[in-house]
Amino acid sequence: MAVEFDVLIKNLRVVRPNQDTVAIGDIAIKDGKFAEISAAIDPARASELVDGKGRLAFPGAVDAHMHTGIYQPLELDAVSESRAAAMGGVTSSLNYMRTGQYYLNKSGPYAEFFPEVLRQAEGNFHVDYCFHLAPMMAAHIDEIDALIADHGVSSFKIFMFYGQHGLHGSSADQRSFLMTPPGEHYDYAHFEFIMRGVRRAMDKYPKLADQISLSLHCETAEIMRAYTEIVQREGKLEGLPAYSASRPPHSEGLAVFIASYLANETDCVNINLLHLTSRKALDAAMMMAATFPHINFRREVTIGHLMLDTDAPCGALAKVNPPIRPREDVEYLWQALLDGNISWVCSDHACCKTESKVHAEHPDDIFVAKSGFGGTEYMLPALISEGRKRGLGFNRIAELVSWNPAQRYGLNRKGDIAVGFDADLALVDDTASYTIHARESESCQGYTPFEGMQMEARVDQTWLRGQLIYADGAVVGKPRGRFMRRPD
Repeated sequence: MAVEFDVLIKNLRVVRPNQDTVAIGDIAIKDGKFAEISAAIDPARASELVDGKGRLAFPGAVDAHMHTGIYQPLELDAVSESRAAAMGGVTSSLNYMRTGQYYLNKSGPYAEFFPEVLRQAEGNFHVDYCFHLAPMMAAHIDEIDALIADHGVSSFKIFMFYGQHGLHGSSADQRSFLMTPPGEHYDYAHFEFIMRGVRRAMDKYPKLADQISLSLHCETAEIMRAYTEIVQREGKLEGLPAYSASRPPHSEGLAVFIASYLANETDCVNINLLHLTSRKALDAAMMMAATFPHINFRREVTIGHLMLDTDAPCGALAKVNPPIRPREDVEYLWQALLDGNISWVCSDHACCKTESKVHAEHPDDIFVAKSGFGGTEYMLPALISEGRKRGLGFNRIAELVSWNPAQRYGLNRKGDIAVGFDADLALVDDTASYTIHARESESCQGYTPFEGMQMEARVDQTWLRGQLIYADGAVVGKPRGRFMRRPD
């Protein structure tokens, strides 16, 4: 019998999105693609045989929201944090990037800035990767068409709270933080013009239009400024409860209303509402979906907001924007997930080392701590562990972490275990029980807000385009991730 396949993985429970059952079977791979998925494939047809040991085979996770290169140079962060991604079964890393402070710490046109991003990223990612870009100034809006055509960047972002806030709190000098030209404002008018620019691109490239989208971080700067002053002046709260109160849920809800109205006004029809954290934010999002049914909304939550609440013992280590919320909001997010009102789950991974995260003299002061933390390595295991307790099925999990974000963001060869798709796999032992410890992570962060949590599922192997990149607790081989042009 002639050898047809490069790799054959036998004895798996194959988890596919948009299915109702988990099928027992084998997976054959040829030239980095899935070549056959069936109940029993003859081992003689493959050059290499792998025993799947009855593990769950999920399509490689698509982490739709990461921030690689935000707190340390991109060329270094890409290596360590993509190792963490591989550890968690993530095979596609979608990273938000912008000009201004942090990231490359420079401004200028994307025609100059983005090629530098690509140079620093090349050869350093262990998983496939791409970037969402934020138009920070008027000139960037004019570049949207070229970014799509020349670089395959089809998703863009607005940080609504940057109007009066920096990355970590209120800021009196926004132009220095954003590095925008004199006379320009990062405000609602700018957001409207971004939407018009995205709409223009959709009209210019009609064959790509369905997978060109705009994402929004929905918080209202004016509400946050006022409530931060109140919380700090009263001094009744501290830690995560104080930070949540300083950026209250109705700040999210109001921003969702504004973003949705502007989307309707500009006919910018593909809108992603990022990292919704609260009942008020989610209710606002559902109301806007009903009000503007022609807008193709997507609603995102992070694994951090599903697993942590304001009573978490990690304190300032879990500072993130929008904030970690009280338990009642967490439970509301889970119910929305079970009801089908959440489009995907992501990590919002932003590696911030301990020495950078908390103030040396005031380690418990939430308002001087930096925002963001890593977690891509725990996204899939935590969603399986906690979701299974709540009745969340494996097929639905595959939709939430693979299929849905891949389809939205133009990764048309990712997100499913199907013939012709990239052979990206996360092989999961759903009988494993272990405790999360930061010292065991591939990330260089050095801590995790998930410390001490009990997991009931572990990623044993990760395959990227038919090559093993993580196995037996260690990353395998050199970085082989590729930049993904979109839509592909």
